[in-house]
Amino acid sequence: MKDLKNIKHVTNGEYIVIPIETGYIKPNEDLSSIINPAIELMEDGDYLVIAETPISVSQNRLVDESQYKPSLTAKFLTTVWSKYLWGYVFGPILGIKERTIKNLRRLPEETKSHKEVVLQLYGLKHALKPASEAGIDLSNAPGTFVSLLPENPEKVAKEIKNEIGKNVCVMIIDTDATYMKNGKYFTGLPIAIDGIDADNGFFGYVRGQLSENMGSTPLGCSEKMDVETALKIANIAEDYQRSLSTEMKTIHSVKEVLGSEIDEVTIEALDSITHTPAVIIRKQ
Repeated sequence: MKDLKNIKHVTNGEYIVIPIETGYIKPNEDLSSIINPAIELMEDGDYLVIAETPISVSQNRLVDESQYKPSLTAKFLTTVWSKYLWGYVFGPILGIKERTIKNLRRLPEETKSHKEVVLQLYGLKHALKPASEAGIDLSNAPGTFVSLLPENPEKVAKEIKNEIGKNVCVMIIDTDATYMKNGKYFTGLPIAIDGIDADNGFFGYVRGQLSENMGSTPLGCSEKMDVETALKIANIAEDYQRSLSTEMKTIHSVKEVLGSEIDEVTIEALDSITHTPAVIIRKQ
């Protein structure tokens, strides 16, 4: 095992977590800022867990929401459905997170265009979800752009493993939840690893409120692995991300971190802070 004396790391139970810190990974930029440190630091048996957004941005999976004119359906889903019915009625009844309820009650006007994007690209099944629809990330893209989920995350994970050239496991995850009911795993997200029933949209979200929340969702993995292990590793990575002061999980946290409104964020502003797009996880 490498001597970690001069390498930033933390322990989480029986695991060591080594963060890979970078600048902002820009559209069409390769992933060398993640891969090169991984080559240097990783050992056989390690896990490399990468957040979905830097993968998506590097693939230029960006959409400019300002180019979408909200339909009547999008306006209804934003104001009546999400803000009022879910913010004040269904959300409290189902016991969803207090932070989510607070955010729903103060949805900005731009959310109507966002709902239109979800409707056009993913359909009503996902647009009915009151927040975090289809894994679209509003918080780590410049201006009025948002990032969609990565294209073929399993293929990307395998390619990154090949570049690292060691017997490691590469996993791409999303913070949106995987749930479990009666021993079956499912998520509202459009994609997930084998063993997790995906693309359930709103219906998965509602069912999930009556099930056990298992934490972050593995979207793609370089290896075949059981769901329980994949979820355990994904959640160790998410635990570390939650500890960071620069975490921008929602559009409301963007202003706190960058000091600017969501539609005024520039690539330069995003590049001004330290990002941790990936962590290496090693069993002690």
